[in-house]
Amino acid sequence: RSEGGPARPRGLVLLPTRELAVQVHEVMEPLGAALGLHVNAVYGGADIERQVKSLRKGCDIIIATPGRLIDLGDRGELNVEKLDVLVLDEADRMADMGFMPQVEWVLRRIAEHPHQTLLFSATLDGAIDRLVKRYLTDPVFHEVASDSQTVSLMVHHFLTVHQMDRIKVAAAICNSFDKTIIFCRTKRGADRLVEQLEKEGVDAAAIHGDLRQSQREKALADFSADKLAVLVATDVAARGLHIDGVDCVMHFDPPEDHKAYLHRSGRTARAGSTGVVVSLLLWNQIIEAEVIMRRLAMKRPVVEVFSNDPRLKDLANWDPTKEMAAS
Repeated sequence: RSEGGPARPRGLVLLPTRELAVQVHEVMEPLGAALGLHVNAVYGGADIERQVKSLRKGCDIIIATPGRLIDLGDRGELNVEKLDVLVLDEADRMADMGFMPQVEWVLRRIAEHPHQTLLFSATLDGAIDRLVKRYLTDPVFHEVASDSQTVSLMVHHFLTVHQMDRIKVAAAICNSFDKTIIFCRTKRGADRLVEQLEKEGVDAAAIHGDLRQSQREKALADFSADKLAVLVATDVAARGLHIDGVDCVMHFDPPEDHKAYLHRSGRTARAGSTGVVVSLLLWNQIIEAEVIMRRLAMKRPVVEVFSNDPRLKDLANWDPTKEMAAS
C-alpha cells in the first residue's frame, strides 16, 4: 500500500461466517508467510481498529466476511480494484444469508481489472447461477465427486421422541459418543438446550451469531481440543467448519430441507471416516423427515424411543431395518 493510502490486496477470500474466516486464516497464514505474503483476516464481532492496524502493516491476501469488508472499504482503509484473485467460498450459503449485494459490490469494482474468480459452492442454483452468468467470463465447472456418496458412510437414525423425554434422549445419546454436534433452528433454542443438557450432566456449549466472537472461538477451540464433548450450533455458525473426530451429528430441530440435512450431517464422516447422524422427531415432524429421506433416496424406518432404551448406547451398530424384518 502507498503510505497513508488504503490497503490494496492481490487476493481476497470472501466467506459467510467469522468462524470460517478464522479457520481459513489459520491454514493460509503459514502458507503465505513461507512465500513472504501478508495474510489478514477481517470479520465482524472483532475490534475493527486492530484489523485496520494490521492492514496498515501490509496486506497481500485478505480473508473477509462481506459486512466487515464493506465497512473497511467505506472507511477508505481497503481498495479491492487491483485484485488478481477473488475466491467466493460457500457461495450458496452467502446467497442464502442475503450477502449477494456485497459480493456484487466487489465484482463491480474489479470488473475492469484482469482477475480470476474461483467460486466454491455445494449447490449451483438460483442466485449463484445468475452471478456466474453475469460476472464470470468463460467459466469452467469442476465437480468433485467423492468415491462413495458421503451419506453412505454415515449411519442414519430417525427417532420419534416425546416432548417431555426429548432432552433425556438427547443426553443419553451424547453420553454414548466422545464428540457430538447438535443442531437447533434458533439461537435461543441453542442456548436453552445447553442449559437443559447441563442439568442432565452433559457438558455443552453453544455457537451462534448472538454470542461474542471470543465466546464462539472458545467453544470451538474447546470442542476441537476434546475439552468439550458437545457443541450446540445453529446452521449458520457451523457451515463449512471442519472439526476432526466428530462421532455424531444430532438434528434436535429438523433441518429446513434435504440440502440443509446434508450440510449439517457433513460435520461427521469427514474424509472417509464413519459417523452417526440422528434426527429426534416429535410426532408432528415425522412427515418433514420422510420428505427429506425421499429427496435423498434414503429408506430408514422411523422408530419410537424412550431415554432408557439400551439401544441408544450403541447407535453405530443398531440396525432397526434388520430388527423390523426379524419381527
